Amino acid sequence: MVQSLETLMETPSQTAGPYVHIGCIPTFAGLGGIYPEDLGLSPISDGAKGEIVTITGSVFDGTGWAMRDALLESWQADAAGKFAGQDGADPNVSGFCRFAADKDTGEFTLRTVKPGPVPGRGGAVQAPHISLWIVARGINIGLNTRVYFEDEDNSADPLLARIEQRPRVETLIAKRTGDGQYRFDIRLQGEGETVFLDI
Repeated sequence: MVQSLETLMETPSQTAGPYVHIGCIPTFAGLGGIYPEDLGLSPISDGAKGEIVTITGSVFDGTGWAMRDALLESWQADAAGKFAGQDGADPNVSGFCRFAADKDTGEFTLRTVKPGPVPGRGGAVQAPHISLWIVARGINIGLNTRVYFEDEDNSADPLLARIEQRPRVETLIAKRTGDGQYRFDIRLQGEGETVFLDI
């Protein structure tokens, strides 16, 4: 029996589930041989100029549980504040990385060069930062946020200045834990909820 096309209903949206790893980082998902290597393994290559830093953290759900299925993408400028493709940009900094939380601990690690201040419109200067995009179970649309550094001058950053609830600015600041080491945790909801950007 043929169903009338007028009765078909739109399929409801779904969260990324386990398929985001299979499609975006198949080697991480245990599917070798699809690509020579997963896209975006590192935002830098040998010879990148500037301070090499490591950022570790976890994505926590509303219950405080570290999400072991989180996948993140980062985008950033080089140590001089220039993005790949701009005149004078460091050829050893692509600025893009795709990485996942550890399957057992839920902790992610991003090893990169510390970005420089980024010139903006009208003479504004953005403080050194890294943009993050996050997907995982329970997230219907990827979330965007930023990582700033506590040992940088963030006082004049135009994005941070727009956050009206000033205590929430701290949710975007990576804490220094050692030489070239930072901690940045992402909280999806509840106390200490990370500021997410509508971009």
